[in-house]
Amino acid sequence: MLDSTVWRQYNEENNFREELAKYTQIEAINLIEDEKELYGILKAKLTKKELKLFAMDSAALSDEKIGEAFSYTVEELEKAKFKLYKKFKQDKTRLSFRIAN
Repeated sequence: MLDSTVWRQYNEENNFREELAKYTQIEAINLIEDEKELYGILKAKLTKKELKLFAMDSAALSDEKIGEAFSYTVEELEKAKFKLYKKFKQDKTRLSFRIAN
């Protein structure tokens, strides 16, 4: 289904639902059911770099490989990850992934 996405470049499965649930603190069953729609919102809420960082970090790539891909120092990579995961906790981002009541 979502075979040619940034996520699939680094992850063998479309398991971004579980990763989103973990970082947004919303249970996976309360996230939007349609994978394409959920991924579309993920792409809309994150920059291309943030989406790639999220995919690479979720694939458990080493910080050295991620840093090389973005030309980041260790400190810059830590700041980028902090900013990314902080964004997931913000209500304006987090609630976008939730099923509308």
